[in-house]
Formats: sequence, C-alpha cells, structure tokens
Amino acid sequence: MFIRRLPRFEYHAPTSLDEALNLLAQYGSKAKVFAGGTDLFGAMKRREIVADHLINLKGIAGLNRIDHDEAEGLRIGGLSILGDLERSQIVKDKLAILADALNVIASPQIRNLGTIGGNICGAVPSADTVPPLIASGASLKLIGKKEERTVLVEQFFKGRGQSVLRNDEILTRITIPNAPENSGSAYFKLMTRNAMELAIVGVGVHLVLDNDGKTCQQAKIALGAVAPTPIRARAAEEVLNNQAIDTDLAGKAGKVAASEASPISNVRASKEYRMEMIAVLTQRAVMQAYQRIQAKSKR
Repeated sequence: MFIRRLPRFEYHAPTSLDEALNLLAQYGSKAKVFAGGTDLFGAMKRREIVADHLINLKGIAGLNRIDHDEAEGLRIGGLSILGDLERSQIVKDKLAILADALNVIASPQIRNLGTIGGNICGAVPSADTVPPLIASGASLKLIGKKEERTVLVEQFFKGRGQSVLRNDEILTRITIPNAPENSGSAYFKLMTRNAMELAIVGVGVHLVLDNDGKTCQQAKIALGAVAPTPIRARAAEEVLNNQAIDTDLAGKAGKVAASEASPISNVRASKEYRMEMIAVLTQRAVMQAYQRIQAKSKR
C-alpha cells in the first residue's frame, strides 16, 4: 500500500486537561488528540483520517498513573504507556489477563510509545487490550468540557473504528474492579508471527469459582477480531455457569463461542479457520484461567 507523507496540520501541546478540552471545544471534529500516535499517524498518511489540528496530550500530568485502590480496584491512566503496563508489577499481580495481552501487542518499540488509551479509542476490532478489559468488567472515565461520564468497555464500541467517545471528550482513566479471591483469567491471541502482528483471533476469559474450587459461579468470555466490534460470548458463558470446569466443558464452551462470532475472510485468515480457532483458543483460555485459580489456592 502506498503511504504518503503526513498532511499539513496545526500542532497543539496543552499542559493541562482543561486546556486540552478547550482546544477540543474550539476545533471540534477538525481536531484529533494523541499521545503515542502509533495508529493515528499511519491512518493520516493513508488519508483514512483527516485532521487540521493535532493535540498532544503527553504534557498533561497525572494521566499516566497506574495504581490500585482497595475500594475501586486497579486504576490505569489513559496515557499509560503499554510498555510501562507490561512491566508493572501491580498489573501482573492484579490483572493477569491484561498482562497476557500486553506481552503480545505489536513490538517492544511500539509498546514503548503507544498508550492503552489509544489502543482502546482506535476502536479496532483486533485491539488486544480490549477483550481482557471486557472480561474483567472494566469501565472508562470520559471527560468533556461540560460533563464527565463512565462507560463500560463492552458498551464503548459502535462499529469498526467507531465508539461512543464524543469529539469533545478525552479518556482519562480505566478502572478494573477488584476480582474475588477465587477467580482467574487468561488471554490467548492467534497470530502468525511473534511481533508486529494484529490478532487473527483474540479470546479473553474471566472465571469466578464457588467455594468448592471446581464449579463456575460466573464466567465472562470476550472475543476480539471476529466481529465488527469486540463482543461478549454470552451463550458460551452460560455453558460454563454452575458447572464443574473440565477440558470437555471448556471445549463445549469454545464451540458455542465460535457460533456467536461473525468473522470475515481476508488475506490473513479465512472465516472458517477463524471459527475453528475461536473454539480452540476459548477452550485454552478457560482452562488457563481455571488452572491459575487452582495455583492460587495452593499457595
């Protein structure tokens, strides 16, 4: 594909959230915000996105914070660098499913530049951080000039490249609620090489077990790259709920998850192959989440 130079634009570097919001209010749909710019600049070169004004958010303090609150859970600033999240011990300890995804996003160079906010707001169906966040019940804090609102990640996407984010809003924080002690999660990604690869299929699973350590009390399964938006596989979740987890049950859930997806065929994979791999990866993710719970109980 022929890539052209970036078109001309006016550059803005606000140092506060209020200043950034004022710029968005002033320029509206003619402006785009960025931090890493790894997706935006490529799209602008391809003329898929046109912007007369680019607003760099990196100068705004406090939007890259990563911390944990006993009441709220894990809190991740929208400007948090993917590489910083990958190396964060808090993320490794509190959200293994997101750590799984961070290890397989793009390449180390891209992870050290791109932000989690950009990965979400691009609304790409194959975004690796999204299935883990959906499966974990994460929410987004969106701040505009006139109001502030909270949106669940699973309700954020409207279509390929489309979301509920308004032109005058900025994603400032992702909050992931504390998981019960008897819970576990995992993310699996199908790709043809180990770096610089979009997901062919992405599957995130979060399980909560009963006190017996075997029966699934609640399951959440999120799929990426298999529909116009990331989706919940709710019928597959029902296969697991109130049942004792084992490989056969996980396999049944995988087949049901595949039936809920609507993948396409393209140069990267056929629809039929994607359907088959949804089933395989869902089974693997369910069993990995289950095994992580078992491992915690033996500590």
